[in-house]
Amino acid sequence: MGANAAEARLEEQWRGILSVHARTMCEIDRVLHPHGLGASDFEVLDILASGPDGTAEAVGAAEERHHHRVHTLADRVHLSQSALSRLLGRLEKDGLVERAVCTRDRRGVWVSLTRKGRDLHAEVLPLQRAVLARTLGGDR
Repeated sequence: MGANAAEARLEEQWRGILSVHARTMCEIDRVLHPHGLGASDFEVLDILASGPDGTAEAVGAAEERHHHRVHTLADRVHLSQSALSRLLGRLEKDGLVERAVCTRDRRGVWVSLTRKGRDLHAEVLPLQRAVLARTLGGDR
């Protein structure tokens, strides 16, 4: 009987995590929609804005631009390579990011924010953080 109770607690905990995640993502989507972004779009912009991914150096220090490899982004935003590629294509089309082939390893692709992407990220960052504070910080 103890094993069943433990399994039930794990299941309840897991369902709670999923519920908080779903509510948070939906709320982020809702507040960012007027700005043409979704939660996954914002995550990519936020990671790119946070600096280099550890495998790259800052490029154009005056502009504080950093490159991230696509495969490291995929791991951090928890998207498949193909889903991330489609998302990056949309962000690139909107002028928010730019991609470049790695000169040392032609198989690698670097992604960086454009000025427009940095500006939009700065504009919507407080909105996303407010959602996190409400949904994760107990200010419900």
